[in-house]
Amino acid sequence: MQTKSGQIESVDELKIIMRSLSLNPTIQEIESYFKEKGGKISFADFLDIMYTQSKKESVPQEILDAFRSWDVKRTGLIPVRDLKHILCDWGETLQSKEVDQLLRDANFTGPNVNYEQLMKLICAPPPDY
Repeated sequence: MQTKSGQIESVDELKIIMRSLSLNPTIQEIESYFKEKGGKISFADFLDIMYTQSKKESVPQEILDAFRSWDVKRTGLIPVRDLKHILCDWGETLQSKEVDQLLRDANFTGPNVNYEQLMKLICAPPPDY
C-alpha cells in the first residue's frame, strides 16, 4: 500500500489503514474525510483524522457499557470469573495467566472487580519515564 507521493490517495487505502488501527469509520465518514482534505491525505492530515475518529468512537465508554451489561444489579462490580470469561473467550483473547497478572498489577483482590476503576487503569496514559 505504498504510494510514491507518501500520501493516502484512495478511500480504500484510508479504510484499510484506519480499520487495521482498530477504528471503525463508516464509508460515508471516510469519504467525508477525503473530501475535506482535497482527495489526498498527508501524514499530518491522517493524524488529525485518526484523532477526530477516535473521539467519535469513544471506545472506553463502549467498553464500560459492555461491562454494565453484565452488571444486572448495577453494583459497579463484575465477578472475576465473568471478567476472565470475557477477556479469554471473546474477540482478541488473553490467556488466563495474563488476566491474573493484570488483576495483580492493578491490586484487585477478591471475587469482584470494580470495572470503572479497571477502565481508568487501562485507559490511563503510560508513565513518562
